[in-house]
Amino acid sequence: MAVSTASAEFELTEEQEELRREIRRFAEREIAPHVREWDEHSTFPTEIVRQLGQMGLLGVIFPPELGGSGMGYVEYVLAIEELSRVDGSIGIIVAAHNSLCTNHLYLAGNAEQHKHWVTRLASGEWLGSWGLTEPGAGSDALGARTTAVRRDNGWVLNGSKTFITNGGKADCALVIAVTDREKKSHGLTAFLVEKGTPGFRPGKKEDKLGLRASDTSELIFEDCFVPDENRIGAEGEGFIDSMRVLDGGRISIAALALGIAHGAYDAARKYAKERKQFGKAIAEFQAIQFKLADMATQLEAARQLTLRAARMKTAGRKVTLESSMAKLFASEAAVRICDECVQIHGGYGFIKDYPAEKFYRDVKLCTIGEGTSEIQRMVIAREILK
Repeated sequence: MAVSTASAEFELTEEQEELRREIRRFAEREIAPHVREWDEHSTFPTEIVRQLGQMGLLGVIFPPELGGSGMGYVEYVLAIEELSRVDGSIGIIVAAHNSLCTNHLYLAGNAEQHKHWVTRLASGEWLGSWGLTEPGAGSDALGARTTAVRRDNGWVLNGSKTFITNGGKADCALVIAVTDREKKSHGLTAFLVEKGTPGFRPGKKEDKLGLRASDTSELIFEDCFVPDENRIGAEGEGFIDSMRVLDGGRISIAALALGIAHGAYDAARKYAKERKQFGKAIAEFQAIQFKLADMATQLEAARQLTLRAARMKTAGRKVTLESSMAKLFASEAAVRICDECVQIHGGYGFIKDYPAEKFYRDVKLCTIGEGTSEIQRMVIAREILK
């Protein structure tokens, strides 16, 4: 029997179940046949992204009046999980667009910025990226070196961002720059920079271990002028707003990990029932049964933590602790599940004719992206020791 997708505490509504089924059908019909090719050639799935926009999945958590689908974080988790179950690259494209770029605009922007930019992003007309990480700073956002200097009713940006999901394909980037280094956490400001703005260009596209169909690129700013209308939120509050954005970003990565782990579990279970050794399916051997039992249990535990954080986020509650717990557990459990998927496949888990090796490569980012597992432990410890 397949692992359950709900529990008494987190019972999904019929509408949510139907959303899950709809996305699963789409992913298996439109994405699955191309996964190996996209992975092999690092091909960005432009047409799929366009279709996801038409389905409302590029604006899941935003209100209809701004072009969004008007749903909550539970529906968002279901969408990311089902897409990532087939290809984590698609999941992370949608996640970075929704919970980072568009959500920062939505949380910190004013009504005019909502009308001008959120509507384009949430409707799927535009694809967005979010730039916080820098080559020398990594997870130390306060060590950023990209600067924004006031000039002629606007700002001049200089510097670069790295490891930016959708960076080379996005129609706009929301970036964090230093406006007053002396003020430290209150000295960073967010700006929206549109594609084609003089002085702004994508840099090197990274050749990655996994999630190869998603575009991960540098963003480079060389005397890039943006008007003050492109400043998102109050001057000096970009870091503070980014921390609020990352509460939702952690739920995204938990859902991404959950989806990849779900795909790996399904692949391992299917293979174990089909693969014959010593005259019977290997699923009949207790050693394999124990592996599958552990995988199913960890998958369900990750799901419950992720859904709890999603429900709290939808209710407008503070979720720093819960989203960090969800990301930490789901990402580390997913790595273990994908490892066991390779083990169950044996030698076939090491070759590209089977999906096990791709799940294994893809999942590692989940313990790195949006803050490492070590950082999540620091966040959790800080919250529980308050």
